[in-house]
Amino acid sequence: MNRPKMPIWFLAGGLIILQMILVAVIVHGESPTFDEADHIFAGYMMWHSGDYGLNPEHPPLVKLVATMPLLPEKLWVPPLRNQMFKAEAYRGGRDFLERNDGPEHRLLFRMRLGAGIFAVGLSVTVFLMGSELFGEPAGLLALLLVVFEPNLLANSALVTTDMGVTCFFLATIYCFYRYARQPSAIRLLLTGLAAGLALSSKHSGILLAPMMLGLALVEIACAERGRRKRMAGSLLGGLAATVVVAVVVLWAFYGFRYAARPAGLAMNPTLSEYAAPLTGINSWVIGHVANWRLLPESYLMGMTDIHYAAQQYPIFLLGHDYAHGVWWYFPVALSIKTTLGLIGLVVLAGIALIGRRLRQGRELAYLAVPGAIYLGVAILSGMNIGTRHVLFLYPLAALLAAAGLAALAQLSRRWIWIGGGLVVFHVISAIAIFPAEMAYANEAWGGTANTHKYLSDSSVDWAQQLPHVKQWVDAHPGEECWFAYSAYPELRPQAYGIPCHPLPTAHTGWEILPVDVPETIHGYLLLSADDLEACDWPSDQLNVFERFRWMPMAEQIDHSVFVYHGGFHVPVAAALGAVQKSTILLREHRPAEALVAAEKAVAWQPQNVLTQTALGDAQMASGDKSSARAAYELALAAAHRLEADAQPLFVPDLEQKLHP
Repeated sequence: MNRPKMPIWFLAGGLIILQMILVAVIVHGESPTFDEADHIFAGYMMWHSGDYGLNPEHPPLVKLVATMPLLPEKLWVPPLRNQMFKAEAYRGGRDFLERNDGPEHRLLFRMRLGAGIFAVGLSVTVFLMGSELFGEPAGLLALLLVVFEPNLLANSALVTTDMGVTCFFLATIYCFYRYARQPSAIRLLLTGLAAGLALSSKHSGILLAPMMLGLALVEIACAERGRRKRMAGSLLGGLAATVVVAVVVLWAFYGFRYAARPAGLAMNPTLSEYAAPLTGINSWVIGHVANWRLLPESYLMGMTDIHYAAQQYPIFLLGHDYAHGVWWYFPVALSIKTTLGLIGLVVLAGIALIGRRLRQGRELAYLAVPGAIYLGVAILSGMNIGTRHVLFLYPLAALLAAAGLAALAQLSRRWIWIGGGLVVFHVISAIAIFPAEMAYANEAWGGTANTHKYLSDSSVDWAQQLPHVKQWVDAHPGEECWFAYSAYPELRPQAYGIPCHPLPTAHTGWEILPVDVPETIHGYLLLSADDLEACDWPSDQLNVFERFRWMPMAEQIDHSVFVYHGGFHVPVAAALGAVQKSTILLREHRPAEALVAAEKAVAWQPQNVLTQTALGDAQMASGDKSSARAAYELALAAAHRLEADAQPLFVPDLEQKLHP
């Protein structure tokens, strides 16, 4: 390996320090995102009691690293409620942060800085990999592009798993490149360690297997005929050893213990119960791996959860709600969320390839093969809730762009000016909307103020806006306000001193709203982007706030909360609040009160599938089967009026209620 010269190291170090400053500013002004409290509580309980059962959707590494700053603290721990593991972790995480930290974010900020180590690791890897594969100028340029990449900046220091797995994906690919070039025990061990850290960061780490196998096949195919057999033995044997080392590393992060929870506690539901609906190869693999205890129970719970999550998530894309993912989500999302400067630089790399100026074919395979596999799996996965799930593509794009520009720069000074202009455009585009990187969209799509019209969830609104909403409330003292907040009640605006009345959303069915929503409200109406666009609903017709999408806003808060002022007729929101109240009352075995709430809901929205279903459920629980049947028939008719892809979410259940 040719070590970069000292001035290059200084420049690289300066860029990384700048990156750390930018990231610290961003996260210091954000409330916990939707998933962070869940991750934090789970991580703390791993340290506190060895409990790996609270957030099995993700492996432990990032959670353990991020919560290390909590170890010296004496913190209150919410009592466990023996609920389903997701409800336990989300509610426990909310209460844990509210009680121990509050809106000052003293502890949260420290944990986010701890999680930021993975962003630094990614930047260092990009610089070293770019320098070794394509030369020092390319390594430095790739680092510059990564440091100012809006999607990476937005996710760099969140207590979530995306940045961690991105870091170790790239580190594993780089280590495998070095092993393939000059095999040694140390390089093989480093490859296995990096792969194990990827597996321990996120379940998508298993994608390293096809990536590395693809790279090994490329190496074998490109080798001289006389060396292919020996190279195949070295590389395929190295891959087998890498798998062994990686699995040992994974077990280490679970304390080499199969059981997810410590003695006296059991998973709710158990792994066998949770995996029971799986069919085919998924059922066979999970069942046999569990029986043979080849992987930890908590890790297997997460693998099971992935299959359900990919099927259950509704999405919002280009102005429409869909009941499930679509294959073209990520190509569109990347075109919106990637700076035009970086897109232009990737195009230049294509020109360099076509013109045969970029000749490092072997090195380029280490970008193209993992990138193609990763993007292909993302497209087919159905998990379409944000570009954070394809963060790995951004360092690959930065390395490709830097390699292409470095090659073209040797051809003509004209390319230096063109490429330099694109680099400047990339940086300016990212800084112009700082620190609102979460909601970034490039200029071709109308910029960050318009991102919510095309995308949702963690590409715009991941519930990070409460400090900005609090500033807005303080600037409007004494004003009546209503707030549809995308994470309520998993996160509560009241904990930040925000006095707005909560409005019902797709998530508020957890607990009864503190006030009934009237048919008409007055004052200020605040709508989170996710609720304005109804990204959590499988149909446009179920959007409670549909008409506000076409109304003029008074202002935007953090590009993801939208403010309206006046008097508003909101019978759909009132009906949803009553539906959710009725459902919760039924769970509490209070059918008479549930029936009253359901009847109010139907009075406001008689042709709605949710209101009629709630009425039928309340009537059935009250013993009025004939009335319940009539309500279910109306609900079924309403379900058949929904979009075709949304109907399967309602029709089979209603038909079962009509024909038990």
